[in-house]
Amino acid sequence: MNIKSFLTTMLCLTVFLGFSQKDLPTDYLKSDFHKDRREQLRKSMPENSVAVFFANPIRNRANDVDHVYHQDPNFYYLTGYREANSVLLIFSEEQTSDDGTFNELIYVQKRDPRTEQWEGIRLGTEGVGSQLGFANAYNGEDFKDIPVDFSTFDKVMFTDFKNDVRDNKRDDADLYSLIEQFKTKASYQATPAIVPADEKIVEVETNIDVRGLRTLMASLREIKTEEELVLLKKACEISAVGQMEVMKAMNSSLSEREIQGIHEYVYRKYNSEFQGYPSIVGVGNNGCVLHYVENTKMSAGKDLVLMDLGAEYHGYTADVTRTIPANGKFNKEQRAIYDLVYAAQEAGIEGTVVGATTREIDALGRKIINEGLLALGIIDSVSQGRKYFPHGTSHHIGLDVHDLSKYGPLEENMIITVEPGIYIPEGSDCDPKWWGIAVRIEDCILITKDGPINFSGMAPRHADEIEDLMKEESILNAFSLPKLD
Repeated sequence: MNIKSFLTTMLCLTVFLGFSQKDLPTDYLKSDFHKDRREQLRKSMPENSVAVFFANPIRNRANDVDHVYHQDPNFYYLTGYREANSVLLIFSEEQTSDDGTFNELIYVQKRDPRTEQWEGIRLGTEGVGSQLGFANAYNGEDFKDIPVDFSTFDKVMFTDFKNDVRDNKRDDADLYSLIEQFKTKASYQATPAIVPADEKIVEVETNIDVRGLRTLMASLREIKTEEELVLLKKACEISAVGQMEVMKAMNSSLSEREIQGIHEYVYRKYNSEFQGYPSIVGVGNNGCVLHYVENTKMSAGKDLVLMDLGAEYHGYTADVTRTIPANGKFNKEQRAIYDLVYAAQEAGIEGTVVGATTREIDALGRKIINEGLLALGIIDSVSQGRKYFPHGTSHHIGLDVHDLSKYGPLEENMIITVEPGIYIPEGSDCDPKWWGIAVRIEDCILITKDGPINFSGMAPRHADEIEDLMKEESILNAFSLPKLD
């Protein structure tokens, strides 16, 4: 590039930067939060160890179009950095090199005016230092010269690779290159997935540890800080408002996709960046598919509508499910199943206390559902109940919808779901009047020393309350679009 072209590009970039950095959200986690999380991890690490974290890969959608980038949750938790092609190293003790001492290193995407004109401004090493608080930030291209001898550590800890990273052959500092360089420097050898029966497995002494880091991160992430709870509460309340707006707007002619769209519009109205997981809107028998995400049924009719959706707000995701009658009124069979699930959830929420386990919470609701299905004649013995309630009742939420946890006894400031359900697919071995009924009720419950707090409780759960809200006028009723052929 000649000097004139360079100056022109830099001028364009300066103008672009001026437009891009104004009026941003002010409630992101602060750099001190991420710094503290790194320090807490360092304290929990074995002596003479290093923990290595890679950013998420860029996922291709098709041809030259990629999916919207989403950072690896652990990487974001420890850094606040939301860009691709980067690697973080945290050391249990101070390290020494020719440039001085350090206990952490981060390698990030290099500033590049031409690329940034197309893809947006990068923080670069200067931004990572000033905005994220890293004293030792380097460009990814410098990773090949990292002043670290991995063979000197007792443990080199990282999450094992899935071999799902594309090689951008035009960039020798892309994620693929960073991983390959690390493999060489750390003398990494992947364990073969299949070993021929006639070959002996030879144990090789190594300092590579691909299991321990998950446990350390789970210990950190399962107990939320005050700052995290603020964001989680907002994500849950946004999701609850989405449920409420659909209840008011619901009518028998709405399609699954329209219902999904109302939820997700509410998320965007509150500046939620993502859905925490693919949105599930199952009408009638579709609700019996636990992770149904096609959402293609064109009208809801008189069926139940199972809606399992969660807003992701600044990295933290809710997980909220409501089941409502499309025509505004539960029929006799729908109400019987719904009330069973509601009673099971009430028992589960009441049992969500310090010291309880998710297994115990599951048992509380499962007993109610099994005995209720038996009383309704849907099953012949309580041992058959799992056929219609095939999943667990609780999981942790946070940066992941199924968040990292060791799943021990519950502690204060953990947050879990309570989500019993009953699903009776068409063709089930029971009276056909029950076929196609699917009910799940799910809320996000904070564990405190004073008892459970329902972060998503503003969305009605009791059947009578749902029917009452569905009678209210929706502001969306006046929204119409031109008919298209």
